[in-house]
Amino acid sequence: MLTSITEGILCCLTGKAASLVLPLESSEPSDGFEFVEVKPGRVLRVRHIIPERQPVVTEEQLAGKEKTDSDYNDDSCPEDLNNESNTGSSVHCKRKITVYRNGQLVIENLGDVLHSEILQCQDGDLEPCSTVEVELADYKEMPSSPDPNPISPPGPSPLGEQKPAPPPRRRRRKPKRTVLIDSKRVISSCKGTHSDVALFFVHGVGGSLDIWSSQLDFFSRLGYEVIAPDLAGHGASTAPQIAAAYTFYALAEDLRAIFKRYARKRNILIGHSYGVSFCTFLAHEYPDLVHKVVMINGGGPTALEPSLCSIFQLPSCVLHCLSPCLAWSFLKAGFARQGAKEKQLLKQGNAFNVSPFVLRAMMSGQYWPEGDEVYHAELTVPILLVHGMCDKFVPMDEDQRMAEILLFAFLKVIEEGSHMVMMECPDTVNTLLHEFFLWEPDMSKKDSSKTDTEKTVALSDTLHTLKINKPMDK
Repeated sequence: MLTSITEGILCCLTGKAASLVLPLESSEPSDGFEFVEVKPGRVLRVRHIIPERQPVVTEEQLAGKEKTDSDYNDDSCPEDLNNESNTGSSVHCKRKITVYRNGQLVIENLGDVLHSEILQCQDGDLEPCSTVEVELADYKEMPSSPDPNPISPPGPSPLGEQKPAPPPRRRRRKPKRTVLIDSKRVISSCKGTHSDVALFFVHGVGGSLDIWSSQLDFFSRLGYEVIAPDLAGHGASTAPQIAAAYTFYALAEDLRAIFKRYARKRNILIGHSYGVSFCTFLAHEYPDLVHKVVMINGGGPTALEPSLCSIFQLPSCVLHCLSPCLAWSFLKAGFARQGAKEKQLLKQGNAFNVSPFVLRAMMSGQYWPEGDEVYHAELTVPILLVHGMCDKFVPMDEDQRMAEILLFAFLKVIEEGSHMVMMECPDTVNTLLHEFFLWEPDMSKKDSSKTDTEKTVALSDTLHTLKINKPMDK
């Protein structure tokens, strides 16, 4: 603690941050590690593991038709290696998202809506079309029109009974914005033997690719190609001493470059905490390349905005003095238990090991106004939400709200886990993720024996009203 305070004072006097995160001296790939220059002078460490796969024997080869070596090495058509990877279920994604000026958000699901128990890896069932009306809490307290039936003064009614006053009727105004989504998506099982599948792992603030060690080892052994980068200023990536290098948009462009470099035909994004926002960004930007998404303790579908009354707004030298307290607070809030095992995991995974300058710049740069409820509602990719019950950073209701907004979302809660659930419960998380990767919907029940009249009745019976505690207009 005394050393930390001394270094903090020197940091204030010299104006230089201590304990900077710098890249390794060698840029040669070692043990699956590579260094990618996403911009001049901006180098990210990436762990890239390509498993050794046995050539797949197709029916043509069994019939005597041999393929040349170029057929296997052609990255432009990786799906030819295994015909099974081409199979899948075609899902009709059709949605109408209407934003009203009074704060209402109405989502009409006009196409297929999937529901499945991912934990048991069951086939997805189709639900009838439904309309989701999201009503903001702020608007709930402010009626948009006078109550047509005001409450009577206290006293007995003429019939001797006192009836409660009906709720005020809200007048729906003209739409402020309407978004139409009409597309078809093929959702298929992704196996490690499929050469057109790649897994991308993105960590959050203060972490590194080392927090994914259990997942990277597990899925690479199963034959998956895995990619995990260190964000700028984290792990062994370069740490520019300029705050603009750590804004959401700067980091998102870094990950865009990494994604474009390593992407295959079918890509699965796995994000944790702040990393979930970058996965959402990539899924929105590349809907044809992103096949599935996993969000681990990512929070609600709200636009990002830095807090002005946060401890991370203090000067870097002060944060450096407080680093032992911050590390202990992270251990207490990020793990369900604070034993020797958790301390070792925190140290080995570099889960909270960045310079005070990078930490302050990361927290101040979380500005992403586009990532609101409508932005998330536009996603058509299947998404698995994993939440640690003991998480003190992300409340449970935020992930529940995310599941309500998304089109194809499956929420799984791990009771013994906290914010760093993939480090605390690696076996459980790996099982959930793998079953989600292998899952594909069963569309055989589509357009069952229901008549058009029955479908119309089912549509009117599935009107749900959800509560969102964040205003749409800022």
